[in-house]
Amino acid sequence: MNTSIKSIITMLILVVTLQSCNQDQTLQTYYVDNELAAGFTSLDVPVSMLQIDEESLSEEELEAYESIEKLSLIAFVLDESNKEQMDVEYAKVLTILKDPKYEELMRGGNSTDGKFIIKCIGDGDNVDEFILFGNSNNTGFGVIRVLGDDMNFNKIAKLAAVLQDSDIESSQLKKFSEFFK
Repeated sequence: MNTSIKSIITMLILVVTLQSCNQDQTLQTYYVDNELAAGFTSLDVPVSMLQIDEESLSEEELEAYESIEKLSLIAFVLDESNKEQMDVEYAKVLTILKDPKYEELMRGGNSTDGKFIIKCIGDGDNVDEFILFGNSNNTGFGVIRVLGDDMNFNKIAKLAAVLQDSDIESSQLKKFSEFFK
């Protein structure tokens, strides 16, 4: 009897372990796997680094600003020697973003200059992550993850105008803003 109890507990632990293993890659695992890889550049930016004057914000903009915790950025920088690798990595990100948990909000661009997709996890006023995935045929592609709690797309969009006027002089952050121009 003691042996059968041990067997049942072992089987239960094995089943729980196998159930918890998710074979699908997420943006977070993609980021961790590639943040130091050749061809990639990455940056985590706390929202405080954006140097926004909170007193100049409207109530709605301030609410949006306070709902953001950080920005996680990763980009694949294209050069003459890594076009094939970029195509492979680009396809991986597209596959990850096909997961139904990422709800598409907007898409744009063109095949000549590049395209972008905005997706989110959550809905309405309860969004925990916005994803901006864009590519440029000349520079590569990038993923920006806007992480926070109870974010609202319309309020974040209004805050974007304020971000354009903010002092983005940090060299790494400036590189990312120039990458997406």
